[in-house]
Amino acid sequence: MSVSLIPSSPLDLFLIIDILGTIAFAVSGALTAMKKKLDVFGIFIIAFVTSVGGGTLRDVLIDANVVWMRNLTFVYVIIIATILAIIFRKKLNYVRRSLFLFDTIGIALYTIVGVEKGIAAGFPALICIALGTMSACFGGVIRDILCNEIPVIFRKNIYATACILGGLVYFLLLKFPIPENWVIVISFSVVITVRLLAVTFNWSLPSIYKTEEEVE
Repeated sequence: MSVSLIPSSPLDLFLIIDILGTIAFAVSGALTAMKKKLDVFGIFIIAFVTSVGGGTLRDVLIDANVVWMRNLTFVYVIIIATILAIIFRKKLNYVRRSLFLFDTIGIALYTIVGVEKGIAAGFPALICIALGTMSACFGGVIRDILCNEIPVIFRKNIYATACILGGLVYFLLLKFPIPENWVIVISFSVVITVRLLAVTFNWSLPSIYKTEEEVE
C-alpha cells in the first residue's frame, strides 16, 4: 500500500502550514526568552504567546473557535518545540541569526494561514490581508512587550510590510488558473524574500524623526 506525501485536501494542507508556523514561532519565542535569561516557566510562556498570540486575536475578531483550545495538537507541538529549543540551545546559537530565521519562517507561514481563514469566513480581500498580517505579527508583538523590547513591527524594519505584500500576491494569484499549492509557495516565498532583502540591504520605512546627524 502506497502512502502519499501530498495532503489529501486543502484543509490538511493548511493544518500542516499552521503547525509548521507554530513550531517556527515557538522556537523563536524560546530563543528570545533564553536570550533574556528567563527561567524555564518564562521560556514556555514566551514560546506559547509567540506561537498563538496572533492567531488567538484573529480568531476572536472573526468570531471563530480559537484553534489551540479546540485542537490540543498545537499545545503539544509548542511544548515539544520549546523543549527541543532548550535542549539544543547551544547548537542553535551556532546558527547565525537563528532567531531571525525562525521568526521569518513563522511570519510567512502565518500570513498564509490568516489570509485563508479570512477567505473561508467570507471577508473582503483587504480584511483578509489584515488578518494575515495580524496572525503573523501580533504573537511577536506580545513576545517583545513581555521581554521589554520595542516590537519589531513598530520600528522602521520591513516586517509587517512583507506580510502585506505576501497577502496581496496571494489574492492576485487566485485570479489566475494556478494550483493552490503554487499560490501558497509563491506567497510564502514573497514574504521570506522581502524580509531577507530588507535585512540584507538595510531597507526600512521612512521615519518622521531626524537622525542625530541631521539634528547637528
